[in-house]
Amino acid sequence: MPHLVLTVFDMSTMTRQQSSRVPGIAVPRERIISGPLAWVFVSSFAALTSFYLLLSVIPRYAADAGAGSAGAGLATGVLLLGTVAAEVSAVGLMRRYRSRTLLVAGAALMGIPALALLSGARLPVLVAVSLVQGFGFGLGTVAMGALTALLLPPQRRGEGLGLEGVVDSIPGVVALPAGVWLGGHYGYAVVLLMAAATALVPVAAFRWLPGTADPRTTNSGTGRPPGLLAGLRNDGELRLALVFVTTTVAAGVVVSLLPLAAGASGDVAATGLLVQALAATVGRWFAGGHGDRHGHAGLLVPGLAVAAAGMIAMIWLASPAALIAGMCLFGGGFGVVQNATLVLMIERMPSSGIGTASALWNLAYDAGYGAGPVVFGLVAGHTGYPAAFALTGLLMFAAVPACWRQRRFRTFAPGGDRAPSPVS
Repeated sequence: MPHLVLTVFDMSTMTRQQSSRVPGIAVPRERIISGPLAWVFVSSFAALTSFYLLLSVIPRYAADAGAGSAGAGLATGVLLLGTVAAEVSAVGLMRRYRSRTLLVAGAALMGIPALALLSGARLPVLVAVSLVQGFGFGLGTVAMGALTALLLPPQRRGEGLGLEGVVDSIPGVVALPAGVWLGGHYGYAVVLLMAAATALVPVAAFRWLPGTADPRTTNSGTGRPPGLLAGLRNDGELRLALVFVTTTVAAGVVVSLLPLAAGASGDVAATGLLVQALAATVGRWFAGGHGDRHGHAGLLVPGLAVAAAGMIAMIWLASPAALIAGMCLFGGGFGVVQNATLVLMIERMPSSGIGTASALWNLAYDAGYGAGPVVFGLVAGHTGYPAAFALTGLLMFAAVPACWRQRRFRTFAPGGDRAPSPVS
């Protein structure tokens, strides 16, 4: 009887696979959300809530404790340094440990050190805590990205990653201002306790997190996960990372320097940042569903063009309407490029290399986000803010040739064999 059941199951599976290739036969689409993936989304939401609560509060906490603006900036810089260090290290760690283990370890490194700040904000302690938390956040982010990609149905991966973008955007919109408000009204201890509690949610949810979706347990037949350098040598991975960097440079510029560039129009700058964040979320969601149906490579050039147009519109920085319209365009284009590059980087890796793709994408995000404000500040000192924004937009067009070349690459099918990449 068991053999009969298995035979019937195999036949029904073959029938579904064959019917999916026969025109005119409708095949039910697989669900995006499964129980394990829901817990990954919960963990991602909690980790980002903790991160944004601390991101807005730690600099103020340091300044109020006597560390001054230099100490506040040092804490933020060290946090980013720890994040990048984790993303570089994550690929090697994924060769030895399951993604679930790394996710929980990252959560512990985020949550527990926050409690050490309850005793005071001495600068050495603050810097050490920020470094450890940054490492934990980077480790958890890469692990969550790998788990999400592995748990999504390959035919709906873009749509699922777009949904993940929606989930991940909410903490940035809510927790970032909430941390400042809570710290001002109820004290820093309340924020630190909330950040620790939310960061530790994945630890509490360990038993429900997926334990089998691991690069080493897939049937890809490709052996151990490729290293970071090997990933960059993979077809198109470096080019995709560079395409993404051109947009993250602009994103870092917008978030860090738009309020300064807008001068006295603080409310307009805040509105522009909110519009940019919401438009990026919509752009990611749209790109996911559209890319699954028509191909993700075809979204790169339009996404870059829309984002670049938004930055070039900042030439009219003094006009509130132009600023908000520019931020809407940039946010939408940025969201499209975010999702398209992530999906394409995953597709250009075998199943065992999904963690590597996640690490490369996150590394490109943070590298551009951190470098953008530094370079922009130097340029703006000579050209002024409007011209510097326009030059940042023009930078994106330099990535267009790399976008066109993506259509020539072939991708890995879910089983690890080469399959043609869809082209719109």
